[in-house]
Amino acid sequence: MATFRFGQHIVKSSAVFLKTELSFALVNRKPVVPGHVLVCPLRVVERFRDLRPDEVADLFMTTQRIADVIEKHFQASSLTIAIQVYKFIAYTHVHVHVLPRKAGDFDKNDSIYDELQKHDRENEDVPSKWRSEEEMAKEATELHSLFN
Repeated sequence: MATFRFGQHIVKSSAVFLKTELSFALVNRKPVVPGHVLVCPLRVVERFRDLRPDEVADLFMTTQRIADVIEKHFQASSLTIAIQVYKFIAYTHVHVHVLPRKAGDFDKNDSIYDELQKHDRENEDVPSKWRSEEEMAKEATELHSLFN
């Protein structure tokens, strides 16, 4: 079984629903909203500036493709797309969050950023808050079928 690296974490291929030449996309182990997925460069880099131009292009084209599918599949009215590059949390790895949004999903629209910040805190990243491998694999399989 192939594995992928997300910072210092190993990601099982069962959680990955799309792989390109330079990027991969995975379901989130603790989604902020239903359909919250991550897009990562295959090469682990700590800073956005460390990506080569071809990696940036692939990451953004892959994010755009995924965002379109995720928005439709989860019947969202909009998206929040955020690039995360934090040195003060448990991992240091460039990644893009794609979050399908629906009217009223948060009392204040920008509260999603507070939730993302909590999502990425080391003390919030505990296994008891994670989805099971089976749940993640099921969603990854479902999403994978949308890209074939």
